Amino acid sequence: MSDAWNVSPPHTVEEVYAELLDRAPENQMAPRLDAVQRAVDILGNPEKSAPVIHITGTNGKTSTARMVESLLLAHDLRVGRYTSPHLERVTERISLGGKPVADETFVRIYGEIAPYLQLVDTELAEREESRLTFFEVLTILAFAVFADEPVDVMVLEVGIGGSWDATNVADAAVSIVTPVDLDHTEMLGDTLQDIALEKAGIIKSGGFLISAAQDPAVAQILLERAQEVGAQFRFEGVEFGVRGRTIAVGGQIMAVQGLAAEYIDLMLPLFGEHQAENAALAIAAVEALLGGGDRPLNQELLVTGLGAVTSPGRLELARKAPPVLLDAAHNPHGLKASAQAVRESFTFAKLNLVVGILREKDVETMLRVLAEEYSEYELELWCSHSRSPRAIPPEELADIAADMGFDEDMVHAQDRLDDAIASAVQDAADRQEFDGAILITGSITVVGEARALLGL
Repeated sequence: MSDAWNVSPPHTVEEVYAELLDRAPENQMAPRLDAVQRAVDILGNPEKSAPVIHITGTNGKTSTARMVESLLLAHDLRVGRYTSPHLERVTERISLGGKPVADETFVRIYGEIAPYLQLVDTELAEREESRLTFFEVLTILAFAVFADEPVDVMVLEVGIGGSWDATNVADAAVSIVTPVDLDHTEMLGDTLQDIALEKAGIIKSGGFLISAAQDPAVAQILLERAQEVGAQFRFEGVEFGVRGRTIAVGGQIMAVQGLAAEYIDLMLPLFGEHQAENAALAIAAVEALLGGGDRPLNQELLVTGLGAVTSPGRLELARKAPPVLLDAAHNPHGLKASAQAVRESFTFAKLNLVVGILREKDVETMLRVLAEEYSEYELELWCSHSRSPRAIPPEELADIAADMGFDEDMVHAQDRLDDAIASAVQDAADRQEFDGAILITGSITVVGEARALLGL
């Protein structure tokens, strides 16, 4: 914490956020838990104030967290949800009862814990270690908010990885692992096995593992970890999963085999097979938490909970004429899942992509996936960027896109995101056949800024 804080403590969310940004960024995860553990110990262990559902994986974590939250809210439970990153405002990351934490609460609790954070920073400095990072402080703040309110259940999304993630000071009653694929390889390792070993660290003694269908090598690692710590385990495709689904206006109708019963006629107001699979994970996790996996959920509450689900920026229909879709997919696996959902849920001939990608991502593969997955459409690409300092410059992105399969004459570089969106929308609107659509994708930062520009 800067010395200036003692003179003028932050009074607004924006001032708190500026303090947080002064620390190491969240993509620089330190392989440690002791610093966060020290902080929560000093604060009286707020991470133990309620049962925890902990979620890791490569894609689908935030959507699954929001589904779990919605199902628990339907059961009249007060839920604290911690997810990352945010789309527009940092308070989105800490949710109480389905809504972002109030500004006043966010600032007040930060002020209350700040002296203790300073103490930990001082101790770290004495050991010549880096002070608490952006993500570590925000995680500690989330725990403190959830203990202060208080909540009945905490739903925590891992930031990066699992074992060494700041959220892992909590002991999960239920651990969810969404599909594991290659991402953040510079920190987690460059093989599925390395990444799976890191993510398996959230499975705790006496807990309950709920896993998506996985690559066999990944499934084996998760299974061995569960057996090692004495956790129950259930895998999608074996003990539970989607039994059937049909496309519906605004989403899909599903049938799900849960851990304790089969549930039919479930309306999920989200698009894509991947979201149906996320819903199956959420249902199984809630069954595990509320009834040990042996007691069926109430069908009416299940219908209410799933029907209320939203997942901003996850194949979100922002406008209808022409259709403007926002999707925060930021790795090849996520882009493939989104493309499948677009093809099955929408009908158009021309697709205008507005894309921005961060430097640390597998940009070449991502652009190749976009070119291949959407090859059936008349395709045009606007390369742009968010305000993130990690964003790849549009001209550089356009050059890579031309090498990865896009028609060079249909690739544009536009420095301002608002101009790129406006150009793509105008092009689609000008089509006499009314068969054009826009998809804004490639990074969470781009989608977050696009949502603000579109007034969502």
